[in-house]
Amino acid sequence: MYTVPRTSTTDMEVTSIRLEKDLKDRLKQLANNKGYQALIRDILWNYVQQKSGDYRSQFSHSDIRASLPATAQQEERCVLTGKVIQPNEEMFLGLTTNGEMVPLSIDSLES
Repeated sequence: MYTVPRTSTTDMEVTSIRLEKDLKDRLKQLANNKGYQALIRDILWNYVQQKSGDYRSQFSHSDIRASLPATAQQEERCVLTGKVIQPNEEMFLGLTTNGEMVPLSIDSLES
């Protein structure tokens, strides 16, 4: 996940957001000792980065343990190249060293 350089919390603006209790509890579980608010900021920065086209790869080829052929059901973005994968386009699902399945464009695994 994308991480921006840490800004002091005193330099941040306070924003109120309402979350379902279950969602907040799940975020807390996923954040471990990091804190769920920092996790939410990372998630939001990652989303902004992907949607704005300022993509920087979070993965390298060595992070991919295996790949499976797949067809995109919705728009995806290759985690290695940042290339947009359109619905119904052939792609790969890559299994990472962390056990995550991530979208890969067809040409992203070529050396």
